[in-house]
Amino acid sequence: MKRIGHKLLIAAALAGLGLPMLAQEMPNEGPVATTALISAQSKNATPLDPSQLKLEVNGKASPITQVQQVRRGNAQIAILIDDGLRGSFSLQLNEIRQFLTALPPSAEVLVGYMQNGTVRSVGNGFTTDHASVAQQVRMPLSQPGMSASPYFCLSDFVKHWPSSHPGPRFVLMVTNGVDPYNGSTSPLNQDSPYVQTAQDDAQRAGVAVYSIYYGDAGFHGGRGSFSGSSYLQQVAEATGGALLNGGPIAAVDFKPYLNEFRQAIAESYVLTFQANASHEKNNTLTRIKVSTSQSGVKIRAPQGVHPGVDE
Repeated sequence: MKRIGHKLLIAAALAGLGLPMLAQEMPNEGPVATTALISAQSKNATPLDPSQLKLEVNGKASPITQVQQVRRGNAQIAILIDDGLRGSFSLQLNEIRQFLTALPPSAEVLVGYMQNGTVRSVGNGFTTDHASVAQQVRMPLSQPGMSASPYFCLSDFVKHWPSSHPGPRFVLMVTNGVDPYNGSTSPLNQDSPYVQTAQDDAQRAGVAVYSIYYGDAGFHGGRGSFSGSSYLQQVAEATGGALLNGGPIAAVDFKPYLNEFRQAIAESYVLTFQANASHEKNNTLTRIKVSTSQSGVKIRAPQGVHPGVDE
């Protein structure tokens, strides 16, 4: 009893001096509720059967505690347009406007232009005023390399997601995907630390990154096109998204890809499970793998998540 009393007196003295309590300094480790945003593609419109989902956390089978379908009206959708795109992108503006105005009224949307390593949004960030955002969609400036790097822009945007909304987060990037800071665009030089950082930041933020490849004013096919589409594919697979037009050929018509993006959101689910958190390594990503034994269903899932649930 005397020892306990002595410890209490020390704790009280530390508190009186304005020093942190010992318990507050202890790392917060152990299993914590964690979420992952996935999409379940079905060939025959069959609903996902949660009982047939399988989850591995750091290579070990782990139970899923909850599967909740995303309501499109509860999602946040950001469309990030590279301001260096070719002027022919103007032909796609009406399709993007129609996509925005057709979203459920309660869905929050943002349109931003990638410039000099950051994203400049039209209006004041996420909003449910879809008509206003649609009216502000404009032609790109079409200056070669205007974004600096689309991956710098993506990293900055997801790390400073301009909303405290806790709902599912989706990004659609329209860019050529080239990383000009990684040297040669040769197929033998496809290991960019900047692309890796962008996908890691998106995984930490719980963002599924989709993209549509479109040419930049300064690139006209060749190795740059291959390199850019390859990087976009890498980021998509890492975050549970998709490169919607699937290759280094600029989209002629955005409508089918925007429809696919809309469908992917409708087929998205939030999985909840337990993952180990470490206070001392709060930026560490946990590797996961999600699959299903359900016939005709394909799962898109992030390859890594940040343990815990954002408040």
